[in-house]
Amino acid sequence: MSSPDLRRVRLDWTGEGLAFRGGKAGGPVVGVDSAGAEGPSPMELLLLSVAGCMAIDILMILEKSRVPVDSLWFDAEGRRAASAPKRYTAITLVCHVEGPSDDDEARVQRAVELSRDKYCSVLHSLDPQIDFDIRVERG
Repeated sequence: MSSPDLRRVRLDWTGEGLAFRGGKAGGPVVGVDSAGAEGPSPMELLLLSVAGCMAIDILMILEKSRVPVDSLWFDAEGRRAASAPKRYTAITLVCHVEGPSDDDEARVQRAVELSRDKYCSVLHSLDPQIDFDIRVERG
């Protein structure tokens, strides 16, 4: 029985080093590689997942608010603990957005706050003790 709240993926070892490929059944496949040669490492994928989730939220919120967006991208940085399990202790995101006017600044900030505080399921799946910072830069 399938549920809209259930997600399934499969990850297969490529047979070489610590490289894997995976995704949902019948969907696109991504590479995952500890060395970063065949794809991002799992920890890099985590940063991409947080940034991707927030980017989708922000874009959807701005579209609903009729705020024009010409370009949107994120820079993400994670600081890891020195010892095992070497989890992220801090994550910083910089959201770059082009298109909104100065009059739209409050709506851009509100979209970021809504994603951070309510909608970003990836962020809310992480340990709440991680220091998290997000800021917006225009262009």
